[in-house]
Amino acid sequence: MYMPPERGCSSSPCRISGWPTETCQERQEVDHLIEKAARPEELLDLLGGGHCLHQNHAALILIRLSRLLSEKPGDKASLVRDARFQQLLHLVNSQITTVWHGTLVKLLRSLYALALPAGSKELQSVEQEVRWRMRRLKYKHLAFLAESSTTYMQERESRELLAELLVHLERRWAEIEDGRTVVAMMMKVGHLSESLMNRLEDKCLELVEQFGPDELRKVLVTLAAQNRRSVPLLRAISYHLVQKPFPLTKGMLLDLAYAYGKLGFHQTQVFQRLAADLLPHTPSLTSGEVARCAKSFAFLKWLNLPLFEAFAQHVLNRAQSTTVPHLCNMLLAFARLNFRPEREDQFFSLVREKLGSELAGLDPALQVDVVWALCVLQQVREAELRAVLRPEFHTQFLGGESPKDQSIFQKLLHINATAQLEHPEYTSPLLPVSALVPRLSALDKKVTPLQKELQETLKGLLGSSDRGSFMVATQYGWVLDAEVLLDADSQFLPLRDFVAPHLAPPSGSQPLPPGAKRLAFLRWEFPNFNSRSKDLLGRFVLARRHVLAAGFLVVDVPYYEWLELKSEWQKGAYLKDKIRKAVAEELAK
Repeated sequence: MYMPPERGCSSSPCRISGWPTETCQERQEVDHLIEKAARPEELLDLLGGGHCLHQNHAALILIRLSRLLSEKPGDKASLVRDARFQQLLHLVNSQITTVWHGTLVKLLRSLYALALPAGSKELQSVEQEVRWRMRRLKYKHLAFLAESSTTYMQERESRELLAELLVHLERRWAEIEDGRTVVAMMMKVGHLSESLMNRLEDKCLELVEQFGPDELRKVLVTLAAQNRRSVPLLRAISYHLVQKPFPLTKGMLLDLAYAYGKLGFHQTQVFQRLAADLLPHTPSLTSGEVARCAKSFAFLKWLNLPLFEAFAQHVLNRAQSTTVPHLCNMLLAFARLNFRPEREDQFFSLVREKLGSELAGLDPALQVDVVWALCVLQQVREAELRAVLRPEFHTQFLGGESPKDQSIFQKLLHINATAQLEHPEYTSPLLPVSALVPRLSALDKKVTPLQKELQETLKGLLGSSDRGSFMVATQYGWVLDAEVLLDADSQFLPLRDFVAPHLAPPSGSQPLPPGAKRLAFLRWEFPNFNSRSKDLLGRFVLARRHVLAAGFLVVDVPYYEWLELKSEWQKGAYLKDKIRKAVAEELAK
């Protein structure tokens, strides 16, 4: 469209732009000068250099200024005070309605980046213009605003503009056509709107087939950061990670392990690939990366022996650079999975050397975690037991009501039990007797189908209610599913009045008859095991050891055996057989 020439410009129009030829050439010259400017002074000089600045030029100068000053943030304050800069702002304000859409959104981002005062009339004018044009902006312009300006809007409390932007992003989510945009939206603004994030997840599911490995990584990390366990999306991402031979870098592998661990999403083939791909990278990992990776796999209950052996060897090879916090994370991961490296003696010698006097300087909760992990791995020593069982230390956790405090106290009970049952030479200090009384929360848990069926079947075998106890809370911090007594002829005895030292406080006064045996039934549910394994997690290995050390014969009832039993007769026969085997193994000793 032809526009009247400005004063001093030729009136012959350019065939390409419609502007007069001389004006078109000058516009191109100014565009070139703005693009090539290397210093703020060069841009500010354009205002007084006799150049005809048309429509977008003032906005383009401000955009270029913000880019130059991003490398020199200290110069922003002096620039804002420059008279030429104020003139430039005024010029933009007067031309704001003619600035093109794409330039307008970049201008707003640039004004935010230049740190104009919150009450700046020019900034408010640009924000208002963006709000007026919101419906006419293309989705790519809205996405650019979301990516580049959301943080500034939050910091400057531009709540109305941000709210409108989120509404338009959600209403027009179907306009998203590429994976890069949907991934960027999830990362930048997904956490600000639940409904928008739901839409973005739907679009992501639609476009996931187009994603490369980096986009898959970004989506997973974003979901993990927001703790959003979107199962359909996680399944789709897992499928593409398994089926497509993406080259995955070391950083990608670590991020994927973190995301799956944080979300607790189990996908065996993905874990197999992550472990196989990480193994050759292990020598190049830092101590922090090894600890982070071990922690992620521990959350997933995924024990890959070659990989964890490589982790242990990495710690031994870099003993000098391995910090105590990293070593603590490794210990906790090993204890959760009940993993003991082949070079066990060297590894735990290093652990003791590193911890040494530094154990007492750790956060109290971490001290308990570390000593508990050593108990699980059967590596705890008397000095470490004393460190957390002394009254001046453990008192801080005795009355805690928060879930974290109760979890720590539960571990203190396990540590106390380790001292009593597995270290006969250890005498004191121990937790006070009053602290060993089980809390109501220990028994206040939802009854599982396996637990209900086990109790019903066992009640049928016992015949009388006084011949067995169910859900027995011990002073060791563990709850037995059932407890029974057998006499020398393997007949059930009534529990009443017989001494029960495992309770808190201990009950009964009558000693067990000669040859009598105390049996504990322990059910093991699916979550009690390592993933895709029949090996118990470290916590439950410790429980079983303690129950055995307390003088019980243990009758294990794992879920995978119980599920094969269809009739009540089969279940009763199964428990009878288990009892006979437990007694026979004891007699064989």
